[in-house]
Amino acid sequence: MKYSIFTKPWRTLTVPQLGMFVQRLGFDGIEFPLRPGYQVEPQNAEKGLKTLCDQLAAYGITITSVASETTEQVFAGCAEAGVKVLRIMGPLDISDGYMKAEAAFRGKLESLVPLCERYGVTVGVQHHYGAGIFNAMELRHLLEGFNPKHIAGIWDAAHSALAGEIPQQSLDIVWDMLCLVNFKNAFYRRVNGPEAAQAQFEPYFTTGQNGNTNWKSALEYMKHRGYDGVLCMPAEYTDEANVESYIIEDLDYLKMLVEEVYGA
Repeated sequence: MKYSIFTKPWRTLTVPQLGMFVQRLGFDGIEFPLRPGYQVEPQNAEKGLKTLCDQLAAYGITITSVASETTEQVFAGCAEAGVKVLRIMGPLDISDGYMKAEAAFRGKLESLVPLCERYGVTVGVQHHYGAGIFNAMELRHLLEGFNPKHIAGIWDAAHSALAGEIPQQSLDIVWDMLCLVNFKNAFYRRVNGPEAAQAQFEPYFTTGQNGNTNWKSALEYMKHRGYDGVLCMPAEYTDEANVESYIIEDLDYLKMLVEEVYGA
């Protein structure tokens, strides 16, 4: 089992600093935000991503996936660097209805299949709370008919929590379409007082033991289905000032659960 961390919170680190930091935390790999303002930007993907891979290898770190745009430059960069998964999400403009918006997004995904085939890269679509591809069944409906070698799903524990799902059920819904799993956690909290005419709630991203998704239940199902791939930790916390201490705590917790569920 490989443990990967999304390095979005650490855009200002140099590559050597990033390598040493991730190594010190105890991760094997990273999901890299191939976005403007980071160590490598999308327009430099073809050469920059391979150079980044080579530099991180000195610290025992691999790039297990990237989060980026879907230009041919990015696909080519992933192929050159040996990165197999390009993560995207599915926010939809539902002003004309959800089904029309989903059909338009499917059309975009269909246009990416030739790039997936040419470069050997899988586009992984992650569900996300809000207007868009939110829960596991919506993700399945979006992906039906695609070859998961080209277009696959990414299950996220926190957004599954916000959808009110049972992890065993939501994982089962998308299992045959899955290319990656994300371990973070969340719950809804009320943000206005009880005297308000209309209650308002917002997501709160928290540590693994304090959200609505039971990580152990998810891992038990994954073991049952034989999962032995990457466990990606997005390091997303509403309390951003304590991200480093929280991700250390969560990695220790996840490794403990993996040992308990999968065995030493």
